Amino acid sequence: MRRRRKYLDSRQSDNHERWLVSYADFITLLFAFFVVMYAISSVSEGKYRVLSDSLVGAFQSKAREPGVALPGALPVTPPRAIDTLTRKIGRPTEQQRKQREQMRGVAQDIAKVLDSMVREGQVKVTQTNRGISVEINASVLFAAGQAQLRADSSRALQQVSQVLAKTEKTLQIEGYTDNTPIGTAQFPSNWELSAARASSVARLFIDNGVAQDRLSVIGYGPNRAVASNDTPEGRAQNRRVTVMILEETPGNIVEIPLSDTVGTQQ
Repeated sequence: MRRRRKYLDSRQSDNHERWLVSYADFITLLFAFFVVMYAISSVSEGKYRVLSDSLVGAFQSKAREPGVALPGALPVTPPRAIDTLTRKIGRPTEQQRKQREQMRGVAQDIAKVLDSMVREGQVKVTQTNRGISVEINASVLFAAGQAQLRADSSRALQQVSQVLAKTEKTLQIEGYTDNTPIGTAQFPSNWELSAARASSVARLFIDNGVAQDRLSVIGYGPNRAVASNDTPEGRAQNRRVTVMILEETPGNIVEIPLSDTVGTQQ
């Protein structure tokens, strides 16, 4: 009788301790869950790129199978192609940074040549994504309604042309006017006046050593105003000539590949 009671007591004690096994399994699963959550919350760029490549490759391989098309699928550009395009276009290379510095040096040289006009607010030299912009008030260059350069402004532009002759950048001369109608025999509209003024500056540059094939002329007329034409001060700001030293971005043309899913949707 005692042996049977001891046996039953030992089995009962074993049954009471079995919950530890389940508890240990639960703790292990919980630990694994938090490890996975931590790994997801701290995904590195490299791991994400590998994951995205795998997903895109899996879906594209499905789309290429005969008779299988993804419902509502759009043309997909592979992430590697996007990264390549970003490296070549979005991120400036060392050569592009050097060219930016060279352009800044040209801008500083021009600002020194036109120092007095810059101080008086008649000339503004800026650097944009297009390149260097030298904006000159038309009242400094021309008489009202005329396209012939003043003698004093010609001397200043000759110094500018000496700086530009040392570079090989493409130059774009842009002419602008206010919205006041002109309607003369020589200039029927502001279009002709703005183009003629830009051409006068271009001819002066050519006469002073700037290669003709580097130049282009555009007349915008009263369009692209920088100030309101309702006041004399605003109209004076809109009458201007801008010399653009265009920045050329080197690099090969990259064609973005289209997904084969385009053909499956037709």
